[in-house]
Amino acid sequence: MEYSIRNCEVADLPKLVVLCQKHAAYEKASFSPEGKQELLEKALFDEHPKLYCLVVATDKDILGYVSYTFDFSTWDAGTFIYMDCLFLEESARSFGIGEVLIEKLKQIGIAKNCINIQWQTPEFNERAIKFYNRIGAKGKDKVRFTLNL
Repeated sequence: MEYSIRNCEVADLPKLVVLCQKHAAYEKASFSPEGKQELLEKALFDEHPKLYCLVVATDKDILGYVSYTFDFSTWDAGTFIYMDCLFLEESARSFGIGEVLIEKLKQIGIAKNCINIQWQTPEFNERAIKFYNRIGAKGKDKVRFTLNL
């Protein structure tokens, strides 16, 4: 498969919203596309971005993405990358692209003096868990809570 990995561009946002919706459906989560393109544009392309995103691009389409932020660990007293989302269209899976995306994040983290990359996935996402274990990631048993404001 011919593809490139590059920074998300404003022109990618309509497709990014579609991929986010597919990702949410895959993880059995609710998602409304309403206003997401504008909010993502502000988060990604503001003078001080809150979010960063790489896309998997072919000459015709965007087939996947990884989004991430930088955060700080009190316990480690260091900055880490938080991988918010990693999603590939079904047609782009099993080509090693996920591993390439993780490698790109590792390179970014090293360049920014991060101590690690952290992320989460639902317990039922066995395919992702197998992938993460295969690349050497270690899981932690925790329960994630959300308190709506």
